[in-house]
Amino acid sequence: MRRNEAKDHPVATTGVGHGPVPLPFPSDDGGLRVVDHDVPAAVGRVLESVLADQVERAMALDPDFGRDIAVRVTRFTLGGGKRTRSRFVWWALRACGGGPAEAEAALRVGAALELIQTCALVHDDVMDGSAARRGRPALHADLAAQYADRVPADAGLGFGESAAILAGDLALAWADDIVADLDAPRSRVRAVRDLWSAMRTEMVAGQYLDVQGQATSSRSMARAIRAACLKSALYSVERPLALGAALAGADAARTQALCSAGRCVGIAFQLRDDLIDVFGDPRHTGKPVGGDIRAGKPTYLVAVAQARAEAAGDRHAMAVLRRSLGRADLSESRLAEVRDVLVAIGARDVVEARIERLAGHATRYLESVPLEPEGRLPLRELLIAAAGTLSAAPPEPDHAGADDGLPVSLVLSAAVEGATR
Repeated sequence: MRRNEAKDHPVATTGVGHGPVPLPFPSDDGGLRVVDHDVPAAVGRVLESVLADQVERAMALDPDFGRDIAVRVTRFTLGGGKRTRSRFVWWALRACGGGPAEAEAALRVGAALELIQTCALVHDDVMDGSAARRGRPALHADLAAQYADRVPADAGLGFGESAAILAGDLALAWADDIVADLDAPRSRVRAVRDLWSAMRTEMVAGQYLDVQGQATSSRSMARAIRAACLKSALYSVERPLALGAALAGADAARTQALCSAGRCVGIAFQLRDDLIDVFGDPRHTGKPVGGDIRAGKPTYLVAVAQARAEAAGDRHAMAVLRRSLGRADLSESRLAEVRDVLVAIGARDVVEARIERLAGHATRYLESVPLEPEGRLPLRELLIAAAGTLSAAPPEPDHAGADDGLPVSLVLSAAVEGATR
């Protein structure tokens, strides 16, 4: 039986659709401090208002489209995540001296980033064949289940995946609508749009490198870092920081320092995500572990393991990796064997050390320029948290290279001119 249609309407589940939500656009320093106290809630209120309007338009076009797609995009966007990207926008704005005049635009850009994250995650789950997200059925699986009694079994999964691709596309379109409608000085809006355009292309390029490496069994450490930079570091950390700096009208020195710090933390964020996928707890991650191993993804963790096994002539480790990577039916006991190899060969320790060093370099970049006191500390704490480290002591300048042979210069090699122009 089909679900109760009332449950598919945002009025019944999210509070969206009850009319305009008062928006928290600060008009003075006191208003800024209100947002400072809870940035995710402020961005959430913007999203509720924007998405209520979009759902209303979608329902007017077609009720099935509105309920099945627009409502799910709304629910997904409002129903989870830490809103880290929108927090980076806000605290970069504050650290660079942005005030009440730029606050509305910053919150709206943050809302747009949450929607583009919805697009990325919904599409990722389709490409990865992941049935769960945030402890609930993935959007494509949820749609397939809704129509299980009306779509032939052999076509149900394809329908769910096709519909989810459209849902991701819709989230991206809504995000673009927000950015296109920003109210800020012309030069700053132009800078934001240039950054936004670059970020969207970078996301697609990084995701392509990921699936290409998976298909070709690429195990290059440099390639893995490059893909991590494009598919995660730029849009998760560096570009949000650059967007906040652009809205604040930051000078080139501040912008470049924030971008360099963001690049380091963004790659650390992806490396931590790679570790969590293999060693994490499904009760905390909201999805099964081992997906990257079963899919044969060309992660930096796997590239380090393969390189170290080959250098050491460790036939057992090489055999375990060869017969396990890319095996969709890999058992839990075989996955445990892969974990043992990653630990024994030292790959896990190398990645942990790389994360710590990247976080330390990010701190050094952040401390290289004067930042406003109301934004400096929250921004530093957010960067450290995103990197998944407890602290981030800056490394000695003469030790810019890491012990795995990948210097920070490689991490920063993707040009940042798009972030600084």
